[in-house]
Amino acid sequence: MRLPCPLCGDRDRREFYYQGAAVTLNRPAPEADADAWDAYLHLRDNPAGETRDLWYHEAGCGAWIMVTRNTLTHEVLGAELIEGVPA
Repeated sequence: MRLPCPLCGDRDRREFYYQGAAVTLNRPAPEADADAWDAYLHLRDNPAGETRDLWYHEAGCGAWIMVTRNTLTHEVLGAELIEGVPA
């Protein structure tokens, strides 16, 4: 699979570190109740079709990107830079 890094262009997937679904960017507030944190940490969808994932360009520019892809066809639909994600 090739991923389109917005800074470096198309690169082999092995240059990237997969972080997981992009929903992890929707972190609850620190004062949120235990149910909100439990849902954030343990409850994940497993969609068939279009999904958005976080990838770190570890062997390249060091950017965090959000990749939109289709889990049924394995087609990569695009990618965008993510700002404010610690390395």
